[in-house]
Amino acid sequence: MPGNDAARLWAALPRELAIRFKPRVNPLARAILREVQRAVPEYRRPLEGGFGRVITQGVRQSILQCLESVGTPATAAGPAEAWAAVFRNLGKIEFQEGRSLDCLQTAYRVGGQVAWQHISDFARATGLSADALCIGAEATFAYVNEISALSIEGYTAARDRASGTRVRRRHRLLELLLSDPPPAPGAVAAQAVAAEWALPAEVAVVALEARPGRAQDVPPDLHPDVLTVLDGDEPCLVTGAPQRDLRDLGALFPGRRAVVGPTVPTADAARSLQWAQRTLRLVQRGVLPDAQLTLCADHLSTLWLLADQFLIRELCAKSLEPFAGLTPKQRARLGETLLVWLQTRGGSAPEIGKRLKVHPQTVRYRMRQIVELFGDRLENPDDRLDLEIALRAQALLDS
Repeated sequence: MPGNDAARLWAALPRELAIRFKPRVNPLARAILREVQRAVPEYRRPLEGGFGRVITQGVRQSILQCLESVGTPATAAGPAEAWAAVFRNLGKIEFQEGRSLDCLQTAYRVGGQVAWQHISDFARATGLSADALCIGAEATFAYVNEISALSIEGYTAARDRASGTRVRRRHRLLELLLSDPPPAPGAVAAQAVAAEWALPAEVAVVALEARPGRAQDVPPDLHPDVLTVLDGDEPCLVTGAPQRDLRDLGALFPGRRAVVGPTVPTADAARSLQWAQRTLRLVQRGVLPDAQLTLCADHLSTLWLLADQFLIRELCAKSLEPFAGLTPKQRARLGETLLVWLQTRGGSAPEIGKRLKVHPQTVRYRMRQIVELFGDRLENPDDRLDLEIALRAQALLDS
């Protein structure tokens, strides 16, 4: 619809001018279409089908609407909202066609220039006054600005609707990927298509520390193909390109701990999340170093040792039973000495003492106690393996 400015200017002209200009409508429409197609490569196609109907209708209605407004008070200028819908729809179609608004804005600008040329020719042929000609020029370009604004409205509304729909679809895709047990592969593939997400062969899942009551939007420089859920109790990210997307993760989430799970086949995404969340809990407990960014891949042995804490505690109780009658301080001293002895494959007292920062004689004294407690088990390879696992796990559990 012509807005207040254009409608007011057209209304200031004599109604007789609209009647006299009417025979020029079709030639003007053809001229505008021709020049628009010349100026906008994306519109250089036959004016057939839906595209042709829309652009032809838009041009003709623009001209007719302006003529209806000539000499007519703005409050009586016809079904304004119906006119506005045409240009909002043009903006919507531009978004659906995958174009920016540049094409349509160029078309409006070119159309306004062609219309002004025809109005100038008409003014000379009819002896229109200079004042009326100036009003016509001002009205033409005010009208171009107004229909441009309407198309921006339509384009923006369509983009926002599509964005909201895509966000909802990607959230649903994230839920499917992280479901345990996993859904049928066909369901994930179909949802990925609907969410406009290229399904990768492998993914990595990042577990983020929750911020109760503080939702956080997607960081502006996080790649758009990263699936995210950033609020709630278990915020996380899913990416099919971890090397690309996770380089600057710490900077993207200041103040949050983040743990990158193992890269797994996409069907096993829930497993990557499971290990990332387990690792995050170990970081929070202080079992693993307190870092803003932690990679599961850097702590696989620790994760394996503590994968089932019930079983590992049973192993500790069984393997370290000879320590049961000692004080906590004695257990700690003999345990660290035994662990270094196992790690060094029965190293010498000076070697063990150097690692423990104690005198070799102290090591010899402790080793005599250990031999008395464990006896032949120190010679059995299976028992030595159990002892080393138990001592390593005990150190982690006590940290």
